[in-house]
Amino acid sequence: MPGRGGRRDLLVIATLALSVMAGLLFVMVFRASNHPLQPLRERQPGMDRAAGDLQSNPQSPLALGKLVTGPGQPATLPGDWRGFRGPKGDGVYSGPTTIARKWGGGLPAMFWDVILGEGYAGPAVLNGRVYLHDYDATNQADALRCLSLADGQEIWRFSYPVKVKRNHGMSRTTPAVTEQFVVSLGPKCHVACLEPASGRLLWGMDLVKDYGAEVPLWYAGQCPLIQDGAAILAVGGKSLMLKVDCATGKIIWSTPNVHDWKMTHCSVLPMEFAGRQMFVYCGSGGVVGVSADDGSVLWETDQWKISIATIATPVPVGKGKIFLAGGYNAGSLMLQLKEVDGRIVAEPLFRLKPTEFGATQQTPIFYQGHIYGVRPDGQLACLDLSGKLLWSSGSGAKFGLGPFMIANGLIIVLNDDGLLTLAEAAPSGYHCLAQAKVLQGHDAWAPLALADGRLLARDLTRMVCLDLNGEKK
Repeated sequence: MPGRGGRRDLLVIATLALSVMAGLLFVMVFRASNHPLQPLRERQPGMDRAAGDLQSNPQSPLALGKLVTGPGQPATLPGDWRGFRGPKGDGVYSGPTTIARKWGGGLPAMFWDVILGEGYAGPAVLNGRVYLHDYDATNQADALRCLSLADGQEIWRFSYPVKVKRNHGMSRTTPAVTEQFVVSLGPKCHVACLEPASGRLLWGMDLVKDYGAEVPLWYAGQCPLIQDGAAILAVGGKSLMLKVDCATGKIIWSTPNVHDWKMTHCSVLPMEFAGRQMFVYCGSGGVVGVSADDGSVLWETDQWKISIATIATPVPVGKGKIFLAGGYNAGSLMLQLKEVDGRIVAEPLFRLKPTEFGATQQTPIFYQGHIYGVRPDGQLACLDLSGKLLWSSGSGAKFGLGPFMIANGLIIVLNDDGLLTLAEAAPSGYHCLAQAKVLQGHDAWAPLALADGRLLARDLTRMVCLDLNGEKK
């Protein structure tokens, strides 16, 4: 038992301890008053690391990727086609080059051709380079290839090991490219972001392992979108949609997938309504509009669902209207966005039966107040914005699942077997101007690309570069 002196020493120590604690409490209160507590944020998948953190998973296929350079050189040619459906994402060529209305000798000249792995992946073009997602069956590897627009020679190839079996082709997505970045999505949902000139990998991610996405039937068909230096990806796993900084691979925002929608073959569409920028997407459970600012859901509807495969991208036709078309007995639907009590709602305006209009594989095009597309019966058709059929090409002019685009008032359409057709893009009727067999294979389903009068078209295993320039004819 301590004596009086010991008790006095303990009292002094206790007093000093209380003084220190009081001082610390004062400092904490002072700091809190000058630095208020920040609101708590719900943790979203991926927010604790960059999308491209391959170091944490060295066995990722992308971490095992290899870059090989080739003899090709970028062409000194103008023109670009920066991704799926072109620079504006609308399937319309708006460049200065005039497209020929007929071909000398009845056949457009071919600049070059190249053999590809089986697939329906379309090309993107920028700065004299052609970017294509391919599959190397011999080495069982995804391959993002960069070719010269001048002669088709390979400039570089970035490949990574992925086992993909034939399933109506293998690769089927179009890369997105800007001056700084090229982003690709592989058949099993591997995302790669590279430098366009060198092919150097900046970052990569596996949407299945990282976000719980499910590989769609017939593999991934969604074409990536780059907007304002960020990649927009519809995931359908833990996140409905992601916005990823292309420079760093960091997640900018993540949209929670509260309804557990699955990834479809549909691509994401940017659009504006009522002063709000948004991304529109057709998931497995309906259609959604996501805020471009923060990834919040602005509106959604379950009025458009396709049981087998949702492929065609939504088509904005002005004044808040969105045209949706599909195959597998879906027909088509026109949605109208409206503001109601400060929120956006989507209401159906009209529906069309599959026999009237639909889109099994290719997205319709809105051009000069009308909608053009290939119906499930294979006929090219034109609608007005009330859904009235103005014309169809007839039973003698069918195009199957082939792609189409519009340039200089002309519809450029390819059928399944590689027959290229030029027709007037006008509501007055179907007027064929020229036809030529430009591919000798089958399943010519890949989206077309057009840059500086050069048309890139492919079938299952071969791509050609054709001269459609009408200025020198």
